[in-house]
Amino acid sequence: MSAVQHEIGSSDLVPERGRYIVDIEGTTIGIFRLDGVLYAYENICAHQGGPVCQGRIVPRVRERLDDAKQAIGLTFDETDMHIVCPWHGFEYSITTGIHAGDPSFRLRAFPVEEREGTIYVTC
Repeated sequence: MSAVQHEIGSSDLVPERGRYIVDIEGTTIGIFRLDGVLYAYENICAHQGGPVCQGRIVPRVRERLDDAKQAIGLTFDETDMHIVCPWHGFEYSITTGIHAGDPSFRLRAFPVEEREGTIYVTC
């Protein structure tokens, strides 16, 4: 079966650093916007199938190191926003769909685009 482009709705459905959840022919998809760019993922966590796209949106937590490479605390990386699955806390980068600690876990991505104020997802 070939992929079909689906009109989702107005661009303002997905605010900056926000999300919109939509069902397309039996598949639930989360659409996210970061720095004006849209990303779309199936709402199924690669870990155990939880509703990942409905989880919290948070900046990535990184370890801070001193000059001797000793841990001195944690910091939030606002340039790498993540979604956190509400079932078990698995985190994925919104821009890549890849798990923060184990790249073998990744979300199923869908092509998404905006044209003339309307969002389209291909699946």
